Amino acid sequence: MVRKKVLAGFVLFMGAMWICTLVSKSLYTTRLPVVNTVVPEEKYIEHIVEVEGIVVEGGKQAVSALSGLRVKDLLVHVGDQVEEGDVLFTIDLEDLKDIMDEKQSAIDEIQLQANAILENKALAQQRKEIEEARAREDYDTTARQKDTDVGRAMDQYVRALEELESAEGADEEEQQRLREELQSAAYAEADAMRERDAAVKEAGRNVEDILMPENADAALSVYQSQMADMREGLAVYKEVLNAQGNVTAKSQGMITDIYVQEGGRVPDAAAMMMTDESVPCQFKVTIDQTQKKYVGYGDEISVELDGSSGELKLKVDYLTESQSMPGGYEILFDLPQDMGFPGLSGVMKRTERGEKYYCCVPPGAVYESQQKRNFVYVVKEREGILGPEYYVEEVTVRVLDSNESWAALEAPALDSKSKVITYADKEFGKGDVVRWVDG
Repeated sequence: MVRKKVLAGFVLFMGAMWICTLVSKSLYTTRLPVVNTVVPEEKYIEHIVEVEGIVVEGGKQAVSALSGLRVKDLLVHVGDQVEEGDVLFTIDLEDLKDIMDEKQSAIDEIQLQANAILENKALAQQRKEIEEARAREDYDTTARQKDTDVGRAMDQYVRALEELESAEGADEEEQQRLREELQSAAYAEADAMRERDAAVKEAGRNVEDILMPENADAALSVYQSQMADMREGLAVYKEVLNAQGNVTAKSQGMITDIYVQEGGRVPDAAAMMMTDESVPCQFKVTIDQTQKKYVGYGDEISVELDGSSGELKLKVDYLTESQSMPGGYEILFDLPQDMGFPGLSGVMKRTERGEKYYCCVPPGAVYESQQKRNFVYVVKEREGILGPEYYVEEVTVRVLDSNESWAALEAPALDSKSKVITYADKEFGKGDVVRWVDG
């Protein structure tokens, strides 16, 4: 009887202990962080670049007019579409006539100065001819005189040489005297030749000086050149006057810039800028440095303009660093002729399938340490005091590629059965025990 009571008591004790264990385990478990996991998957890492852009003019042409003219009426605004021959602005004709009168007065003044030179040119030519005749006569006279002097010196040298040759039997003193006379004659001949060359050269230079163009001729040439340029300019002013001061569009296009105003004067540069309709419009987008990895010069990319019926397949015709967005890049696409207009919006979209990777997890599962090391948290199982339990292990990984949905990892420690944590309702860390919920 006593044995039965002891046995019954032991059973009750063990049952109470089992119940306490269950309760303790339950209470313990409810305080653990709840985590969700995924297993690494095999995926293609796609990259989608989708950027809004705007249509811009493909080319521009300048609208020019004579600088300095006063603008009377400005007939267009930025954004206006104009046709060939449309009047863009008008010139003040009264002001134009005043300018033309001033130009003509300047031409008349120069003409008077040129006429004065021409009137004096005949007299100047007569004087020049007389001076030239005198100079040539002086040249001839000098040449004759100096040639005579040279001839005399040569004769003296010949006589001295003959005397020396005929005195072979004379004493040494006489022969020495004759040799000295011959040497003096040779020196005299050389001096005469030098004097002749110098005198003839000087006389020739006088003739050349007289033959040089007169300053009057040079001044007349300058005046004539000035009048030719001024008359050519005046003819251009007359063309503006004949057009009634109307400055018109040379082709069809849209006004993009205006640099004149009513009452002001036309600048030296362009008065206006307008699109060149002969050049197709372009689609412009700006991308960041990350997006630049998936877009290159010459790539064929989809572009859809607002209001269009479908996508266009266009090539990247221009790609350069953006001046307006530091670190960004500007892309231009040439649009088909007669498609789009400046200011129209659109979207560029590029999808690159990328490579196939065998260990991919959601990017939110990848963490970065202060040392710029990437890692993931993995759930492991072990035996605990209250039975099997799940704990967290940190695994170092290297991110090979990523997009918004997946991160491709190089991680030898992971396989298709690894439980990578993607969510937790509480903070946790390496080695912590967690409550694992599958999926």
